[in-house]
Amino acid sequence: MEQQDYYKILKVEASESQQKIKESYRKLALQYHPDHNRDDAAAAARMKAINESYAVLSDPQKRSRYDALRQTYGDAAHDRFKQTYSDQDIFRGSDIQQIFEEFSRAFGLRGFDEVFKDSYGSGYRSFEFRRPNAFGRIFVGGQGQGQGQGRGRPGSGFPLGGHLGRLIKYGLKKKWGIELPEKGKDVQDVISISSEMLQAGGKINYLCRKNQKELLVTIPPGMKAGQKIRLKGMGEPGKGGAESGDLYVEVQTRNPLFQKISKSAKGILSSLKKLGNS
Repeated sequence: MEQQDYYKILKVEASESQQKIKESYRKLALQYHPDHNRDDAAAAARMKAINESYAVLSDPQKRSRYDALRQTYGDAAHDRFKQTYSDQDIFRGSDIQQIFEEFSRAFGLRGFDEVFKDSYGSGYRSFEFRRPNAFGRIFVGGQGQGQGQGRGRPGSGFPLGGHLGRLIKYGLKKKWGIELPEKGKDVQDVISISSEMLQAGGKINYLCRKNQKELLVTIPPGMKAGQKIRLKGMGEPGKGGAESGDLYVEVQTRNPLFQKISKSAKGILSSLKKLGNS
């Protein structure tokens, strides 16, 4: 697969000034605007790449981080960058909205919200919030990939944390009935298996006590007691259409005495069956 480079996408050199980057973006964004390229999938993909490239390179801090990765990893810098920066992180603080609104006023083209809904699908929503001496727009994307420390998890759809984030969520829910997407909580549990299964692997029926879900769990061979198996999407349900959390099952070995009793019980049942059939 072809590697992406933000500078090449915007057709600028890495040494270009912020002003030159903005000028190149405006030219390309106007050229590839969806209203000029109806039903052109290639142009739509190009538009998305141009927006992302500008959002990164127009921010001095993000650009510096990308430049450092580019120097170390070369063509793989884009993939490395996306591992720690989600869509929400990338577009937060960008002036792309202002540029699209200028296009809308000058050329009668669709504005920021409509274009981004086309690019990011139904998972995209944006909300404005106001409080004393502050105004902001929350970008909610449905395709977040990266996950850095202190940032929202992929799929959480909400980049703000802390007291302000909780206050905004409460206000949107209370006043307008809007529930922001939020990934469900992860669930932890324990499963006990025989030492033989721990070594050889196999399948075992398992009932999660916390959510009463009955599952058939595959135990990989060669596991060690205390290791965990991740069951994706088996945790608590998400909110606002977001994905469910995960279920982490810690594998433990059964008490040897319990195993002996269990084997004896199986032997007795087998003998009773034989007597019944005779």
